[in-house]
Amino acid sequence: MTMNGSGVADGFALGVGLTNACDLACAHCYRETERVDQLTLAEVTGVCECLPVRSVNLGTGENGLHPRYAEIVQALAARGVKLSLTSNGFTIERSSDETLRAFREVEVSIDFPTEREQDAFRGCGNWKRVMAAIERAQALGVTVTVLTVMMKTNFRRLSEIARVAFAAGANYRVNVYQPVKTDVFTLTYAEFWEGFRRLLGATRLVSTTEPILNAVLGAPFTNGSGCGRQTVRVSPKGDVIPCVYWSKSDLRLEDLPAQGPEGVLASPQFTRVRQVPDACRGCPFVATCHGGCAGRRELAGGVELADPYCPLVRGEKVALEWAPAAGRDLLKTGSACTTVVAPA
Repeated sequence: MTMNGSGVADGFALGVGLTNACDLACAHCYRETERVDQLTLAEVTGVCECLPVRSVNLGTGENGLHPRYAEIVQALAARGVKLSLTSNGFTIERSSDETLRAFREVEVSIDFPTEREQDAFRGCGNWKRVMAAIERAQALGVTVTVLTVMMKTNFRRLSEIARVAFAAGANYRVNVYQPVKTDVFTLTYAEFWEGFRRLLGATRLVSTTEPILNAVLGAPFTNGSGCGRQTVRVSPKGDVIPCVYWSKSDLRLEDLPAQGPEGVLASPQFTRVRQVPDACRGCPFVATCHGGCAGRRELAGGVELADPYCPLVRGEKVALEWAPAAGRDLLKTGSACTTVVAPA
């Protein structure tokens, strides 16, 4: 089943926020905080009935704060979809062993390489909670990944955080900060490339779907970003969006039965995400890069513009020393603009 030229024969990578409630109030978070919204069990399972779904990631807020969290996890697991969870440690701590075993992967967020810095940024005790979550999930046989959002405050520290992750036996992946609510943490062009230069110089590259990085490396990874093509996000208030950072929606959960997968991909917002800037059309990497991160471009002024971190459109070159690592099958690599590295 190939729809709209997107190739989702094996189903969408679905991102779901059961709730936007969270026990923390991190300064860089994109979630809406004006009110608490949450999805029902019927709404979540209904998505899987309307769309072909290969995997589901639970993110946005702390899903363990949803009153029917465990029930929803078991219902999704019963459908045979591959499940992953992104958490600050709270949801993992509150999950029963049975619920945790339903996940193929769990991810915990670490922003700084020391307990003092992490707790100062996220809250007292977060470091110990995260480390306990890693240990517990691994003991239950669940794959663990440490996730860092690269931003102005930590872009020089990624290799140090990677060492923390590797020492704990976890995978390590990096997302680039997106200024959904504030640009205080936004990387400059120079900081973006310094961050990746430092990280790749100290580790080995497993994979990247960060479009601009992949292009600068010569496009060694051919999958590209799935945004607007192979991924669907459902917000806690029921909006259906192509990217977790996307603020506009023309679809809601109640529209899915009538729209189906073809209608979702043909909707104005999903079509907009796939728009390639005119400046990028002659680029040799456009088939995988698609003009860079659509969410970032939209936030920076519109998808009609080239990615602000692209050196190629500037007529510049960025030299990066890197070495490949063996591939790893991690669910989020197919549903986000992200970079995964391994020990050198």
